[in-house]
Amino acid sequence: MSMIFLSVVIEALPFVLLGCLISGALQVFLTPERVRRLLPKNKLASILVGCVLGFFFPSCECGIVPIINRFITKGVPIPTAFAFMLTAPIVNPIVLFSTYIAFGNSTKFALLRVGGAFFVAIIVGSWLAYFHQGSVLKKGRLSLAASNSQVPADLTLTEEVTTKSEPIPAMTLMGSTSTEVTGSSTVVKSTAAMPQPPRKKFLDQVNHVLHHSLDEFFDTGRYLIIGALIASAMQTYLPTAALLTLGSSKLLAILVMLVLAFVMSLCSEADAFIGASLMSLFGTAPVVAFLVLGPMVDIKNLLMMNRYFSGKFILALVALIVLCVTGYAWVV
Repeated sequence: MSMIFLSVVIEALPFVLLGCLISGALQVFLTPERVRRLLPKNKLASILVGCVLGFFFPSCECGIVPIINRFITKGVPIPTAFAFMLTAPIVNPIVLFSTYIAFGNSTKFALLRVGGAFFVAIIVGSWLAYFHQGSVLKKGRLSLAASNSQVPADLTLTEEVTTKSEPIPAMTLMGSTSTEVTGSSTVVKSTAAMPQPPRKKFLDQVNHVLHHSLDEFFDTGRYLIIGALIASAMQTYLPTAALLTLGSSKLLAILVMLVLAFVMSLCSEADAFIGASLMSLFGTAPVVAFLVLGPMVDIKNLLMMNRYFSGKFILALVALIVLCVTGYAWVV
């Protein structure tokens, strides 16, 4: 059990760290104005953009949840964010190449995997866009999302406040605030400090990125440890050999492979080799289900999702994903 635990943690830790670094960069550099300017207004088009973003911004499922949380708090539409979450661990070039190699240099399973990812992401995104009511975030994170989606104040604003008061001598206050008297009106002018030089400003931004990434890493890392511990315990004590004997019917075989994908909690860069080894036992449809569900829902990212999203939403999301993957695998 200890060896399985260490292998899961060592395999996932670099991707969690990468995800936290990306999350920190999004926190500093991504503004709501940029989101509104870059994303299409049409909901379905926005979902499709989320689906293809994963090809250009590859991310493993081990570190995708902090990125999605940052997307949402920065004003990215929820359907777009979750479309990215479901497809990014599958459509990125590294995973596509490993799938191609694992199945004997064949593009069949790589294409089936991408098709399943897009199918599930579009269904889930459409549900979130047109049918889901309420917030997906936990109550404690709603205020953070609201504050981050506000337009930030300009750094060189000059405020002018006029009040009626008794005449007082002109004086200069500390910093860049000054008081002038005109008749019986006191005009207070406050000017923010001059903008920093570009190099110093960039270094400050890098420092903020690292600070946010470190906080995110220690916040999320504990869920990785707990998830790896549960996954290693289930792999050790759950009779997976007995599960392998249940592939007598197509539907039952698909369900067995869904359970294996959840329990094994493999990274999407490596799970194709396990799926290929099970082809002779289960056939095409169950293996496709294994390849599509694994990067979307496993023990590690389920616990990470519980850190940010409400339990009711997570249950509904997982149920819809399982139904979509089962239906897709049944018809392939």
